[in-house]
Amino acid sequence: MINTETTPIDLRGLPPFTRNEAADLGRVEYLRFADALASLEPADWGRDTDCDGWTVRDLAGHLCGAVMTATAIRSQIAEQKRVKNRVKQSGENEVDAMTAIQIAKVSALSPGEIVERIRSLAGDATAGRKRPPTPIAKLVKFPVAMNTIDERWSLDYLLGTILTRDAWLHRVADLARAVDDAPVLDAHDQRIVADVAGEWARRHGQAVALLLTGPAGGYYAVDGGGPQLELDAVEFCRIVSRRAEATHRLLETEVPF
Repeated sequence: MINTETTPIDLRGLPPFTRNEAADLGRVEYLRFADALASLEPADWGRDTDCDGWTVRDLAGHLCGAVMTATAIRSQIAEQKRVKNRVKQSGENEVDAMTAIQIAKVSALSPGEIVERIRSLAGDATAGRKRPPTPIAKLVKFPVAMNTIDERWSLDYLLGTILTRDAWLHRVADLARAVDDAPVLDAHDQRIVADVAGEWARRHGQAVALLLTGPAGGYYAVDGGGPQLELDAVEFCRIVSRRAEATHRLLETEVPF
Protein backbone atom coordinates (compact mmCIF):
# COMPACT_ATOMS: atom_id res chain seq x y z
CA MET A 1 0.00 0.00 0.00
CA ILE A 2 1.33 3.44 -0.90
CA ASN A 3 2.00 5.78 2.02
CA THR A 4 0.01 8.90 1.19
CA GLU A 5 1.90 10.87 3.84
CA THR A 6 4.77 11.01 1.38
CA THR A 7 4.95 13.80 -1.20
CA PRO A 8 2.90 12.93 -4.30
CA ILE A 9 4.36 13.13 -7.77
CA ASP A 10 3.32 16.36 -9.52
CA LEU A 11 1.50 15.25 -12.65
CA ARG A 12 1.97 18.61 -14.35
CA GLY A 13 5.71 18.30 -13.84
CA LEU A 14 5.81 14.78 -15.26
CA PRO A 15 7.08 15.08 -18.85
CA PRO A 16 5.30 13.02 -21.53
CA PHE A 17 7.16 10.21 -23.25
CA THR A 18 9.75 10.95 -25.85
CA ARG A 19 9.29 8.71 -28.88
CA ASN A 20 12.51 6.82 -28.14
CA GLU A 21 11.50 6.07 -24.55
CA ALA A 22 8.03 4.97 -25.59
CA ALA A 23 9.42 2.75 -28.37
CA ASP A 24 11.84 1.07 -25.95
CA LEU A 25 8.98 0.37 -23.56
CA GLY A 26 7.05 -0.89 -26.57
CA ARG A 27 9.71 -3.50 -27.33
CA VAL A 28 9.34 -4.90 -23.81
CA GLU A 29 5.58 -4.86 -24.28
CA TYR A 30 5.71 -6.74 -27.59
CA LEU A 31 7.77 -9.51 -25.99
CA ARG A 32 5.53 -9.70 -22.93
CA PHE A 33 2.47 -9.86 -25.16
CA ALA A 34 4.04 -12.70 -27.16
CA ASP A 35 4.83 -14.57 -23.94
CA ALA A 36 1.25 -14.11 -22.75
CA LEU A 37 -0.10 -15.45 -26.05
CA ALA A 38 2.29 -18.41 -25.95
CA SER A 39 0.88 -19.45 -22.57
CA LEU A 40 -2.71 -19.72 -23.87
CA GLU A 41 -4.62 -22.94 -24.44
CA PRO A 42 -6.04 -23.45 -27.96
CA ALA A 43 -9.58 -22.72 -26.76
CA ASP A 44 -8.49 -19.36 -25.33
CA TRP A 45 -7.92 -17.91 -28.80
CA GLY A 46 -11.66 -17.95 -29.49
CA ARG A 47 -12.66 -16.17 -26.27
CA ASP A 48 -14.39 -12.79 -26.48
CA THR A 49 -12.57 -9.68 -25.27
CA ASP A 50 -13.70 -6.29 -24.01
CA CYS A 51 -12.87 -4.88 -27.46
CA ASP A 52 -16.20 -4.80 -29.30
CA GLY A 53 -16.49 -7.74 -31.71
CA TRP A 54 -12.96 -9.00 -31.10
CA THR A 55 -11.84 -12.41 -29.93
CA VAL A 56 -8.40 -13.08 -28.47
CA ARG A 57 -7.38 -14.13 -31.98
CA ASP A 58 -8.43 -10.71 -33.34
CA LEU A 59 -6.58 -8.97 -30.53
CA ALA A 60 -3.42 -10.91 -31.32
CA GLY A 61 -3.85 -10.26 -35.04
CA HIS A 62 -4.15 -6.52 -34.47
CA LEU A 63 -0.98 -6.45 -32.36
CA CYS A 64 0.93 -8.64 -34.81
CA GLY A 65 -0.18 -6.54 -37.77
CA ALA A 66 0.82 -3.35 -35.95
CA VAL A 67 4.26 -4.78 -35.21
CA MET A 68 4.74 -5.72 -38.86
CA THR A 69 3.73 -2.24 -40.01
CA ALA A 70 6.04 -0.52 -37.55
CA THR A 71 9.20 -2.17 -38.92
CA ALA A 72 9.68 0.25 -41.82
CA ILE A 73 8.65 3.74 -42.90
CA ARG A 74 7.53 2.30 -46.24
CA SER A 75 5.12 -0.04 -44.44
CA GLN A 76 3.81 2.80 -42.27
CA ILE A 77 3.11 5.01 -45.29
CA ALA A 78 1.52 2.15 -47.24
CA GLU A 79 -0.81 1.33 -44.35
CA GLN A 80 -1.92 4.94 -43.96
CA LYS A 81 -2.81 5.05 -47.65
CA ARG A 82 -4.85 1.84 -47.30
CA VAL A 83 -6.57 3.29 -44.24
CA LYS A 84 -7.57 6.47 -46.07
CA ASN A 85 -8.92 4.48 -49.02
CA ARG A 86 -10.91 2.19 -46.73
CA VAL A 87 -12.36 5.14 -44.79
CA LYS A 88 -13.55 6.74 -48.03
CA GLN A 89 -15.26 3.51 -49.09
CA SER A 90 -16.68 2.30 -45.76
CA GLY A 91 -17.18 5.44 -43.70
CA GLU A 92 -15.36 3.88 -40.74
CA ASN A 93 -13.23 6.01 -38.49
CA GLU A 94 -9.48 5.91 -39.05
CA VAL A 95 -8.70 3.73 -36.03
CA ASP A 96 -11.28 1.05 -36.88
CA ALA A 97 -10.09 0.96 -40.48
CA MET A 98 -6.45 0.62 -39.42
CA THR A 99 -7.08 -2.23 -36.97
CA ALA A 100 -9.25 -4.09 -39.48
CA ILE A 101 -6.44 -3.91 -42.03
CA GLN A 102 -3.92 -5.16 -39.47
CA ILE A 103 -6.08 -8.12 -38.47
CA ALA A 104 -6.68 -9.08 -42.11
CA LYS A 105 -2.96 -8.88 -42.84
CA VAL A 106 -2.20 -11.86 -40.59
CA SER A 107 -5.42 -13.82 -40.99
CA ALA A 108 -3.61 -16.76 -42.60
CA LEU A 109 -1.13 -17.17 -39.74
CA SER A 110 -1.58 -19.83 -37.08
CA PRO A 111 -1.52 -18.81 -33.39
CA GLY A 112 2.04 -20.14 -33.09
CA GLU A 113 3.11 -18.19 -36.16
CA ILE A 114 1.59 -15.02 -34.74
CA VAL A 115 3.58 -15.46 -31.53
CA GLU A 116 6.83 -16.05 -33.40
CA ARG A 117 6.19 -13.15 -35.78
CA ILE A 118 5.75 -10.73 -32.87
CA ARG A 119 8.87 -12.04 -31.13
CA SER A 120 11.05 -11.98 -34.22
CA LEU A 121 10.00 -8.47 -35.27
CA ALA A 122 9.96 -6.76 -31.86
CA GLY A 123 13.42 -5.26 -32.35
CA ASP A 124 12.78 -4.20 -35.94
CA ALA A 125 9.47 -2.62 -34.97
CA THR A 126 11.15 -0.65 -32.19
CA ALA A 127 13.81 0.62 -34.58
CA GLY A 128 11.17 1.44 -37.20
CA ARG A 129 9.20 3.52 -34.74
CA LYS A 130 12.31 5.55 -33.91
CA ARG A 131 13.45 6.00 -37.52
CA PRO A 132 11.35 8.92 -38.88
CA PRO A 133 13.15 12.23 -38.15
CA THR A 134 11.46 13.95 -35.21
CA PRO A 135 10.81 17.32 -36.97
CA ILE A 136 9.02 15.52 -39.81
CA ALA A 137 7.17 13.12 -37.49
CA LYS A 138 5.84 16.07 -35.49
CA LEU A 139 4.71 17.91 -38.61
CA VAL A 140 2.87 14.97 -40.21
CA LYS A 141 -0.64 14.90 -38.72
CA PHE A 142 -3.86 13.04 -39.34
CA PRO A 143 -7.43 13.21 -37.95
CA VAL A 144 -8.61 10.83 -35.22
CA ALA A 145 -12.24 10.54 -34.14
CA MET A 146 -13.25 7.94 -31.55
CA ASN A 147 -15.52 8.12 -28.51
CA THR A 148 -14.99 11.67 -27.15
CA ILE A 149 -11.69 12.15 -29.01
CA ASP A 150 -11.85 14.35 -32.12
CA GLU A 151 -8.42 15.78 -32.83
CA ARG A 152 -5.33 15.58 -34.98
CA TRP A 153 -2.42 13.37 -33.91
CA SER A 154 1.15 13.76 -35.00
CA LEU A 155 2.99 10.77 -36.40
CA ASP A 156 5.44 11.26 -33.52
CA TYR A 157 2.65 10.76 -30.95
CA LEU A 158 1.30 7.70 -32.76
CA LEU A 159 4.65 5.94 -33.24
CA GLY A 160 5.71 6.70 -29.69
CA THR A 161 3.02 7.02 -27.07
CA ILE A 162 -0.04 5.47 -28.69
CA LEU A 163 1.51 2.26 -30.03
CA THR A 164 3.02 1.47 -26.64
CA ARG A 165 -0.13 2.28 -24.66
CA ASP A 166 -2.25 0.28 -27.07
CA ALA A 167 -0.16 -2.88 -26.79
CA TRP A 168 0.12 -2.52 -23.02
CA LEU A 169 -3.60 -2.16 -22.28
CA HIS A 170 -4.49 -4.96 -24.65
CA ARG A 171 -2.17 -7.23 -22.64
CA VAL A 172 -2.83 -6.23 -19.03
CA ALA A 173 -6.57 -5.63 -19.40
CA ASP A 174 -8.20 -7.03 -22.55
CA LEU A 175 -6.23 -10.27 -22.86
CA ALA A 176 -5.95 -10.84 -19.11
CA ARG A 177 -9.68 -10.39 -18.58
CA ALA A 178 -10.60 -12.57 -21.56
CA VAL A 179 -8.63 -15.56 -20.26
CA ASP A 180 -9.14 -14.78 -16.54
CA ASP A 181 -5.46 -14.33 -15.80
CA ALA A 182 -3.66 -11.76 -13.65
CA PRO A 183 -0.69 -10.19 -15.47
CA VAL A 184 2.59 -9.65 -13.66
CA LEU A 185 3.12 -5.90 -13.18
CA ASP A 186 6.31 -4.04 -12.30
CA ALA A 187 8.18 -0.75 -12.79
CA HIS A 188 7.76 -1.05 -16.58
CA ASP A 189 3.98 -0.95 -16.18
CA GLN A 190 4.21 1.79 -13.56
CA ARG A 191 6.01 4.08 -16.02
CA ILE A 192 3.31 3.59 -18.64
CA VAL A 193 0.53 4.24 -16.13
CA ALA A 194 2.29 7.41 -14.92
CA ASP A 195 2.38 8.72 -18.49
CA VAL A 196 -1.34 8.01 -18.88
CA ALA A 197 -2.07 9.82 -15.61
CA GLY A 198 0.03 12.78 -16.73
CA GLU A 199 -1.87 13.15 -19.99
CA TRP A 200 -5.17 12.71 -18.17
CA ALA A 201 -4.25 15.59 -15.85
CA ARG A 202 -3.20 17.81 -18.76
CA ARG A 203 -6.46 17.08 -20.56
CA HIS A 204 -8.83 17.92 -17.68
CA GLY A 205 -6.65 20.73 -16.25
CA GLN A 206 -8.05 20.62 -12.71
CA ALA A 207 -6.64 20.06 -9.24
CA VAL A 208 -6.77 16.45 -8.06
CA ALA A 209 -5.07 13.90 -5.83
CA LEU A 210 -4.83 10.47 -7.43
CA LEU A 211 -3.82 7.33 -5.55
CA LEU A 212 -3.39 4.39 -7.93
CA THR A 213 -2.94 1.08 -6.16
CA GLY A 214 -1.22 -2.13 -7.17
CA PRO A 215 2.29 -2.76 -8.54
CA ALA A 216 1.73 -0.34 -11.43
CA GLY A 217 0.37 2.40 -9.20
CA GLY A 218 1.65 5.58 -7.63
CA TYR A 219 0.58 8.63 -5.67
CA TYR A 220 0.03 11.71 -7.85
CA ALA A 221 -1.42 15.19 -7.49
CA VAL A 222 -2.10 18.43 -9.32
CA ASP A 223 -2.02 21.76 -7.43
CA GLY A 224 -2.29 20.10 -4.00
CA GLY A 225 -6.09 20.14 -3.85
CA GLY A 226 -9.23 18.94 -5.57
CA PRO A 227 -11.01 15.60 -5.19
CA GLN A 228 -9.24 12.59 -3.68
CA LEU A 229 -9.47 9.62 -6.06
CA GLU A 230 -8.27 6.12 -5.21
CA LEU A 231 -8.49 3.11 -7.52
CA ASP A 232 -6.47 0.29 -9.02
CA ALA A 233 -3.91 1.46 -11.60
CA VAL A 234 -5.06 -0.85 -14.41
CA GLU A 235 -8.71 -0.09 -13.68
CA PHE A 236 -7.92 3.63 -13.90
CA CYS A 237 -6.56 3.04 -17.41
CA ARG A 238 -9.61 0.96 -18.34
CA ILE A 239 -11.86 3.81 -17.21
CA VAL A 240 -10.07 6.66 -18.98
CA SER A 241 -9.82 4.53 -22.15
CA ARG A 242 -13.65 4.15 -22.04
CA ARG A 243 -13.52 0.41 -21.32
CA ALA A 244 -15.21 0.85 -17.94
CA GLU A 245 -17.67 3.29 -16.41
CA ALA A 246 -16.31 6.46 -14.84
CA THR A 247 -16.77 6.65 -11.06
CA HIS A 248 -16.05 10.40 -10.87
CA ARG A 249 -16.60 13.30 -13.25
CA LEU A 250 -12.84 13.80 -13.78
CA LEU A 251 -12.53 10.16 -14.84
CA GLU A 252 -14.86 10.97 -17.73
CA THR A 253 -11.88 12.71 -19.33
CA GLU A 254 -10.78 10.29 -22.04
CA VAL A 255 -7.14 9.43 -22.70
CA PRO A 256 -6.39 7.79 -26.07
CA PHE A 257 -4.79 4.36 -26.26
